[in-house]
Amino acid sequence: MREKGANSNYWGSLLEGIQTTIGGLKLTLKHLWEARKQKPAHYVNQEDYFDFNKGIVTLQYPFETLPIPDNGRYRLYNEIDDCIVCDKCAKICPVNCIDIEAIKATEEIGKTSDGTPKRLYAAKFDIDMAKCCYCGLCTTVCPTECLTMTKVYDYSEEQVEDMNYHFSDLSPEEALEKMNLLELFLKEKEEAKKKAATEKKAATTSPTTKKKLVFKPKVKKSEEQVENKEQQTTEETANKVAKAKPKFRPKVKTKSTEEEKKATDVSSEEPSSKAKPKFRPKIKTKQPKEIEAQKEEEKEQPEKATKPKFRPKIKTKTPKKDDDKQPPENL
Repeated sequence: MREKGANSNYWGSLLEGIQTTIGGLKLTLKHLWEARKQKPAHYVNQEDYFDFNKGIVTLQYPFETLPIPDNGRYRLYNEIDDCIVCDKCAKICPVNCIDIEAIKATEEIGKTSDGTPKRLYAAKFDIDMAKCCYCGLCTTVCPTECLTMTKVYDYSEEQVEDMNYHFSDLSPEEALEKMNLLELFLKEKEEAKKKAATEKKAATTSPTTKKKLVFKPKVKKSEEQVENKEQQTTEETANKVAKAKPKFRPKVKTKSTEEEKKATDVSSEEPSSKAKPKFRPKIKTKQPKEIEAQKEEEKEQPEKATKPKFRPKIKTKTPKKDDDKQPPENL
């Protein structure tokens, strides 16, 4: 048996190479001839899905695109009219791809679509999609839902700097103007506070202003004028005394001695404090019928003979005559 490939002779391997190249060309030409038309779109659950195995398989991009899911995470977009510049998206971003610069307004600028008031200008709101990791945390944190992820997935650029998207609606000149207005407003506010504090301190610490005494020259009166003035004063005092009404003194009714005694008796009878009643045990007394029945029973019963009381006799020793005569042993 003849071997194929490198183990055969020179002419045999050459012939084998020509045959394999011809077979490959036939297969490619066949696919090219069948790929003249587009392959129709069929779903997997259809019965004739495997019958349509011929035709162009690749999509004609950008005229044809693959369907994208609604919850896909692709390029970020910010609706600046609804943004309140709260800086929450920049704080939660794990790769720091969001850069925000806010300027405080002196008064309310406007309101978002959901009714929240706007009090900050967005001097800078940049999103660098070259750094973005497509985690979607910034969209979940946004309170007004102005930051979203769109379905745009093809945004390739020649320069990396072009991947940084700017969403601010203020020009650099307008941002400077807003900064100057804010500085003036803060200065005026501080001056007003200082002025109010100084006025308050002056009101508390300043002594009471003394009124200047008016100089009134004394005029020496004549003796006749002095006498007339004294007579007028005496007459006025006399008239006042005559016209003065007597003072009203209300009469106080005094209790008579009998009424006072009654009041003292009532107060003595009434206890000062409600004392608890003392416990007195009830003694059962016999009824007269029971007493009579008991007496009759005692009469009917014979009297018991009483035993005489036993009184023991005590013997007293009489002294003997001999004993009296004998002297004591000690002597």
